[in-house]
Order: sequence, then C-alpha cells, then structure tokens
Amino acid sequence: MRSLYDTDFYAWTQKQAELLQNQQWSSLDPPNLIEEIESLGKQQRRELRNRLSILIGHLLKWHYQPEQRSRIWVSTIRVQRREVLQLLQENPSLTAVFTWISHKL
Repeated sequence: MRSLYDTDFYAWTQKQAELLQNQQWSSLDPPNLIEEIESLGKQQRRELRNRLSILIGHLLKWHYQPEQRSRIWVSTIRVQRREVLQLLQENPSLTAVFTWISHKL
C-alpha cells in the first residue's frame, strides 16, 4: 500500500504540519520529514550557487565584452546581487558556502 507521501504530497505536508502543531509525535513520518527538510536546505544552497553563477557570468561578460554591454545586463547584475544578498540575509549560514565559492574563483 502506497503512503500519503507517495500519492498526495500536498496532503502529506498538511497532515505533517497538523501533527507537529498538535505534538502528535508518534504519528509523524520521520523518514520522509528528514528527507524533505534536508532537501529544503539543499535547495537554498543550489539557489545561491545558481544566482552566483549568473552574476559572475554577467560580470565577466561586462568586463570582457564592453562593446556588448546592455541595459539587460545591468538589470540582471542588479537583480542577482539583490537576490544573493537576500538569500544570505535570510540564511546566514549560507555565508560559509558563499565564502567557499568565492575562494574557488
């Protein structure tokens, strides 16, 4: 028999939230909760990496292709800088990832 996690993910999330709020620990689905929480952390790290890749790519283009500079590049650079800063403010522990990435450059 397939679990609610496998058949209706949204319903599973709502049920798990309800169980947590009501402190019904024995009814929780620990293996899948662990997997999803870890996945959320990885998602934030991936988002930082992707935004930094876009930002660095556009900064390199800006530096090495000045004849092709455009408003779109300026906009992309601004947006990515803002989003990276917001990610770091919302997730201060990602600063270590940011530092690691910047040292690899």
